[in-house]
Amino acid sequence: MSFSLLQKIRAKPVRTYYAFSFFREFMLFSGVLVPFFTDWGHISQGQIQLLQSWFMLWIFILEVPTGAIADYLGRKNSILMGIIVDIIGVLVYVSAPQFGIFLLGEFLMAVAVALISGADQALIYDTAKEAGLEAESKKIFGRAHSFKLAGMLIAAPIGSIAAQYLGMSAPMYLSSIPLFFAALCIWLMPEPKKTEQESESRRYLEVVKKGALYFHRHPTLKFIAIDAMAIASIGYFIIWLYQPTALSVGIPLLYLGVIHSVFVLAEIFISSNFSRLEKIFGSSFNYLRFSAIITGAMFLMVAIWPSKISVIALVIVAGSLSLTRLEFISSHMNKLIPSTERATVLSAISMLRRIALVVLNPIIGFMADNSLALTLGVLGGLAILATFFSPLKREMLD
Repeated sequence: MSFSLLQKIRAKPVRTYYAFSFFREFMLFSGVLVPFFTDWGHISQGQIQLLQSWFMLWIFILEVPTGAIADYLGRKNSILMGIIVDIIGVLVYVSAPQFGIFLLGEFLMAVAVALISGADQALIYDTAKEAGLEAESKKIFGRAHSFKLAGMLIAAPIGSIAAQYLGMSAPMYLSSIPLFFAALCIWLMPEPKKTEQESESRRYLEVVKKGALYFHRHPTLKFIAIDAMAIASIGYFIIWLYQPTALSVGIPLLYLGVIHSVFVLAEIFISSNFSRLEKIFGSSFNYLRFSAIITGAMFLMVAIWPSKISVIALVIVAGSLSLTRLEFISSHMNKLIPSTERATVLSAISMLRRIALVVLNPIIGFMADNSLALTLGVLGGLAILATFFSPLKREMLD
């Protein structure tokens, strides 16, 4: 048997994981999520954001117990359980348009995320290692991420069409189909042989302790992280506010999924051209300032001049700049963090941002119930203020 053929056979589980990544993110409801809640679920924007805080809080709480499950049953089984729980959560969501039902659905989805988070990356790394592809792990992770983005791109417009012709709840319950295929992909993957792996539950506790201690000892890194989290957190609300804003200016429901797909494409474009953008703006500091100011300006533009053009610009330009900004700045933070501490510190930053959003979600949501334009204006103003009062200095990125 030739070496190339043997390598292809060994790489088969890796390709199966790519398929899992595609189907896992093939969520048909992403482009019509807010109309699903408001039109079918009959709940307010404030209640929607309260659900998101509930969801994030449970992910935070469940990381340790679900990590113990991955330690005991294996990472493949943890992921499989997570997808099954996710399917149940999706079906619970569409069982009745009631806020209490939505709380239960979000809880189940949080259980799913906690069961899958961390275990999925560990599984593909160990699978690649067992196949003799450890040296290509970065490429494999990159391709898996590309398959996730492809799933998002294709699913969003299909979901809009389903909502238009089959009803607002259709994208939600139809999302159980790609999740079934994701479960099938994981079931077909062999469990890698036991290696000296770090305990998932212990890893989470170490992230909390070591991450906080590391930030305390390294103020430069702390200031960079604060700047990154501030603008990324403001940009996060584009995802939740663009759909009601788009509908209010006359953009048809059918086109929301297309806008979402173009938004994801713009994110891919920005992420793929970080080095080029850095050269265009002369420095990383200049690009970060520009991306933050543009994000704030776009929010203010929609607040003052709500139109189809301004809303689409907010989503595509501000959305892609603000939501890739954390990824861009992470490359600079990596230079300040020893490789042995890198995963821990970056995970701690992600946790801190999630905690901040637990607090901010209901505040922004209930503001949007009173005035969508005012909320967009406040977010834009906060982005501008965060830029000019940021502790980030040019020399920190040199």
